[in-house]
Amino acid sequence: MNIQEKLTAALSAVKEKSPLVHHLTNYVTVNDCANITIAIGASPVMADELSEVEEMVSIASALVLNIGTLNSRTIESMLAAGKKAKSLGIPIILDPVGVGATTLRTKTAQRIIEEVQPTVIRGNMSEIKVLAGLDVKTKGVDSVASEENAEIITKKLATEWNCIIAITGKTDIVSNGKQVCRIDNGHRMLSDVSGTGCMSTSLIGSYCGANQDYLTATVAGIASMGLAGELAQQSLTPDEGIGTFKIHLLDKIYNLTPESLAKGCKVTCE
Repeated sequence: MNIQEKLTAALSAVKEKSPLVHHLTNYVTVNDCANITIAIGASPVMADELSEVEEMVSIASALVLNIGTLNSRTIESMLAAGKKAKSLGIPIILDPVGVGATTLRTKTAQRIIEEVQPTVIRGNMSEIKVLAGLDVKTKGVDSVASEENAEIITKKLATEWNCIIAITGKTDIVSNGKQVCRIDNGHRMLSDVSGTGCMSTSLIGSYCGANQDYLTATVAGIASMGLAGELAQQSLTPDEGIGTFKIHLLDKIYNLTPESLAKGCKVTCE
């Protein structure tokens, strides 16, 4: 199958299986992540209490770990849930939000990578460069790093950590260490709405929960968000802004079909 056919099958699987996606995510975007998961056809649960995360993840199809609003309690919950998911073969998606901004974030992300061994790591260029041990400045949770050599860095890290690495930016790059995919969907308005990165990670989790081809699942999640962003912007009237855009974004994900994803995606893999 070519990549368009694979994406068609991946979205069909999500809608057929409605996978349960367990999130330990940040409180800034938790509702957005829940809604985008529902919109694509999956089912979210947002349990982060240490005494129940292992039991909850045991019935899930995927686990999303998002370090956007860290505290000592949720760090331990993430590690417990991640180790349990790993032991059960449940895919784990790490979103290292703002890594490099503080020592706590960097050490926590490194600890999750070492102890949990995520299936997919999705971040912006600054975040991924920090994880790669490269010298880079950060601006809170926003990327200020050059996207030069993104393909080389992505492929190298994917090989070293035996996982899928995704760098989202103007052109999104995804690699499993052997194959590299480029995604050119998206609109600049996505960067004007808080949480679109987190929502992309939830979409990846939704696809991974229904598909065992995690490279395709990651590409599908990112391409779905990018395409929805394009369609949401196109539907705006001149007097509408980011508030309406966000609502339209959810609508476009909700109405996305396997056929419209395959037709609208701008993905190349080699």
